[in-house]
Amino acid sequence: MSVSPSASPTVSSPGSVPGSTPRPASGSSSASSAVAAPTQADLFDFVRRTAADTELIASLPLDPEGRTWVRLDGPGGSEAWLIGWPPGTGTGWHDHADSVGAFLTASGELKENSLAARLPTDGWKTLELTDGVDRERRLRSGQGRAFGRHHVHEVLNESPDRHAISVHAYYPPLPQIRRFSRSGSILRLEQVERPEDWQ
Repeated sequence: MSVSPSASPTVSSPGSVPGSTPRPASGSSSASSAVAAPTQADLFDFVRRTAADTELIASLPLDPEGRTWVRLDGPGGSEAWLIGWPPGTGTGWHDHADSVGAFLTASGELKENSLAARLPTDGWKTLELTDGVDRERRLRSGQGRAFGRHHVHEVLNESPDRHAISVHAYYPPLPQIRRFSRSGSILRLEQVERPEDWQ
């Protein structure tokens, strides 16, 4: 089975934009107001404003050996995370199932390798990718992107000596993450993780 290129939504912010970190509303229980599900733009706005909260970013404990993370209150019931990346660390190839999402680098620089192709959701273990599906982005502090369902990517901190910190948000909260290995044009499904594996 081959997978060909397709369009991929991107949102970027050229620098830090002042704003405050959204806080959950306390004591608000209006039965008459239905809250709409957050869009990719809403999630990107949240990660942008959260990344501008220098006190929050500075509060994340950093480990020289492995990634660290803190769960945040995302907008509209979304799942959100503040993540610290030691030099030379990365996620490996993965997707986010039916969730849309956004992430933004709050400090340092991250590299995102992604596939501009829609993968089948089920029924495969190995795919051969066609030419032209690879995308690469360098996301410096204040830069990020939003993405749609089934977005396949890996995120890396390639710095030899500097941590990076980023903010991520997903809606609906991640039902699963599929993890892949890649050798040239061959992508293999290796593992499916459920929320209990990372929470």
